[in-house]
Amino acid sequence: MSPAHLLSLGMFVFGMDTLAYDELNRRMAWRHPGSERFGARDASQYVGPGPDTITIAGLVVPEIAGSYSAIETLISMADSGDSFDLLDGLGRVLGTFRIDQLEETHHGVMAGGIPRGKGFSIELTRVDG
Repeated sequence: MSPAHLLSLGMFVFGMDTLAYDELNRRMAWRHPGSERFGARDASQYVGPGPDTITIAGLVVPEIAGSYSAIETLISMADSGDSFDLLDGLGRVLGTFRIDQLEETHHGVMAGGIPRGKGFSIELTRVDG
């Protein structure tokens, strides 16, 4: 992969020419349900992985880098309801994820309601085992 590729979600590549992000937050959990016991702490048993979510956030400013059409592409991907393989910039597979939420914020709105930049935040949830 090229150094300009930060992350790939399916065929969509996060990069300087599409949508560069400046923050990636991954939250993983593991399930250990408890069972109450008299006079002792709850007994627990590991039953497998829990939720695995990734939040990607950044700011796209077409005058500098990125494209607003990249956000529209991600919206179309989310509308499909499909899940996509997520690969980091080194080509390592992080899992199969779906797009659960996309938030955008317009910054520096000019005449005609056109923003100079758009902040974005995308929430992904892992759907494979």
